[in-house]
Amino acid sequence: MRTEKITAILYALLAAIFYAVNVPVSKVLMNGIGPTMMAALLYLGAGIGIGILSIFNRRDMEKSKKLAGKDLPYVIGMILLDIAAPVFLMIGIRTGSSSSASLLGNFEIAATTVIALFVFREKVSKRLWTAIALITVSSILLSFDGSNFFSLSYGSLFVLLATVCWGFENNCTRNISSKNTYEIVILKGIFSGLGALGIAFFEGESFPEARMAVLALLLGFFAYGLSIFLYVRAQNVLGAARTSAYYAVNPFVGAFLSFVFLKEKLSLVYILALIIMAAGSALVVADTLINHHAHPHTHTFTHTHDGTTHTHTVTHTHGHDHFITDDLHGHHHAVSELESLPGAVHHNI
Repeated sequence: MRTEKITAILYALLAAIFYAVNVPVSKVLMNGIGPTMMAALLYLGAGIGIGILSIFNRRDMEKSKKLAGKDLPYVIGMILLDIAAPVFLMIGIRTGSSSSASLLGNFEIAATTVIALFVFREKVSKRLWTAIALITVSSILLSFDGSNFFSLSYGSLFVLLATVCWGFENNCTRNISSKNTYEIVILKGIFSGLGALGIAFFEGESFPEARMAVLALLLGFFAYGLSIFLYVRAQNVLGAARTSAYYAVNPFVGAFLSFVFLKEKLSLVYILALIIMAAGSALVVADTLINHHAHPHTHTFTHTHDGTTHTHTVTHTHGHDHFITDDLHGHHHAVSELESLPGAVHHNI
């Protein structure tokens, strides 16, 4: 069990690192690839890569629920938004700094939550509202170009627009997230990639040389496709809350890579925005780990001493991620709860 948990933690961290590599590496590759073409190749790489993986995992494919006709509106919305979002992101990366773009990616948390609140009527805690406010303030600071306090960065605005698109996309995807994960990622990758490819050709962008195209496809497989794949694998063991906590490191990894490999400079405004963004991200993690679906649970414990059976019922409130052990005194515990154990919560990607 311990080995399985350690493996799952490594999966979650690798998922975060793979996605974090996307921003700085994309900036380098766009020296020879247009932004819309880059977005197309990233998604095509994800779809093709996960498609190849699915061939070797037919058992998983057969066990999972397939997408149905009623899911079509969400699938179409997911694909259209996945065409727009990476195009906006690539434009933002090309015209702005890679480090700021990495941190601005956390604005997706705020966008997704606000859309979920007003469109799907989900409840939002005070802690999460505070986190959204901090992330928004940090995003505003990162959006100024530094030459004039009231002059907005063109690149940052496109990155923020991308996160809003992904916020809507997250809320579309959550409605079909119980279906086959391979199928969802393949549909996202292939159709979003082909859509962006068509737009790229319409805009007059040329297809890159073979070496650059292969590098972009490989980046898409790791940063988009494999990242999601590993995230889901980690969820199966850790549950959604803890997996999200590990995955939240990805914007900071991306910013770090930008400073080390792209030699981007640190400014006082950036450092201030980094601190505020880190505080907001920490509150998101705390809200997920502490109060995620917390509600009263009834535990009924039945045990036997000297041939006499005793039953105790205890009601208390806690979140989903907990475990009940029956290691003490050789008791047999019959547990009745309002949830399944362990790791009952599953987060949508």
